[in-house]
Amino acid sequence: MGAADRGLAVLAVTDVVDAELVPGGTAGAGTAVHADRDRQLSPETVAAIEASAAASTRRAYGADREAFAAWCLREGRTVLPASGETMAEWVRHQTITPRPRTNRPAGPSTIERAMSAVTTWHLEQGRPKPNMRGARAVLNAYRDELAEQKAQAAHARQATAALPAQIRAMLTGTDRTTLAGKRNAALVLLGFATAARVSELASLDIASVAVAEHGYDVTVYRKKVRRHTTNAILYGTDPATCPVRALRTYLAALDEAGRRDGPLFVRVDRWDRLAPPITRGGRTIGDPAGRMTAEAAAEVIERLADTAGLSGDWSGHSLRRGFATAARAAGHDPLEIARAGGWADGSRVLARYMDDVDRVKNSPLVGIGL
Repeated sequence: MGAADRGLAVLAVTDVVDAELVPGGTAGAGTAVHADRDRQLSPETVAAIEASAAASTRRAYGADREAFAAWCLREGRTVLPASGETMAEWVRHQTITPRPRTNRPAGPSTIERAMSAVTTWHLEQGRPKPNMRGARAVLNAYRDELAEQKAQAAHARQATAALPAQIRAMLTGTDRTTLAGKRNAALVLLGFATAARVSELASLDIASVAVAEHGYDVTVYRKKVRRHTTNAILYGTDPATCPVRALRTYLAALDEAGRRDGPLFVRVDRWDRLAPPITRGGRTIGDPAGRMTAEAAAEVIERLADTAGLSGDWSGHSLRRGFATAARAAGHDPLEIARAGGWADGSRVLARYMDDVDRVKNSPLVGIGL
């Protein structure tokens, strides 16, 4: 575990000793007085707290918190608890300081995430949440400034939606006679059909797939909402983009290779064989059963879009966004879309995806006689 990950839930186990997970009262009649032992967390509990967030969130929040702590140290400011003035100054610092990778200041959404990382850090450490009024005023002024400058950063970055036409183009150049090609076709089509995040796709096991009269039932664990969804995978009208046919073909190829259990999406080497375990210094790293990582699954999607010559901002999230957009365009109910894709009730992200369709279909200009 790197330093960034360790910063997610707690600074370190020794720091947690002083953190109040339950508000302590004033000692007196009828009031519990907590001993030092009552304030301690074991390393195992610390790890469990950290594991409650997605790995990508842990990395991002950890990096944000380290950056904030380093800035406070340079500026002679208190890290925890931070004052409202410190938060406002820190946000202002981010709006004017170029980042090494892009040579431009962070965008509003990146700063928003960093603010959340620091405020939740306070809560995790039993500290009062800092006053964010000044920080939010600085961020709002920054948004206005970017919009007036017509800067690209004024718009929140979104993955390009992978709609059926784009998916068809992505798979046209895929050699589906190979194990890798069969895997990639199943990954793309199943990812779209289940509206799965790449981390959810990578977590699927062969046992997650059940044959059904309509095709398959695939059970996906949606970590962000902490529940399972069982998605009905139906036959497509076009054999080239039919998720049932693609999944059946891939499962048959796995069976032929002797793989009947374990992870569904696995690494394939350059000789088109199931990849052996990866070792470093004589020790096995990664999943010994050859499970693909979420990053590898995302790379498949990005590479197929690039090979197909598709323009846009392609990522592992393109399939999930494409599902929401296509389903809404076909007239499906937003609640059913949310349930199928494991979105939280009232998800603003899902609403934004569907708004791409609704702003035209439900425009007040429709039918007014212009």
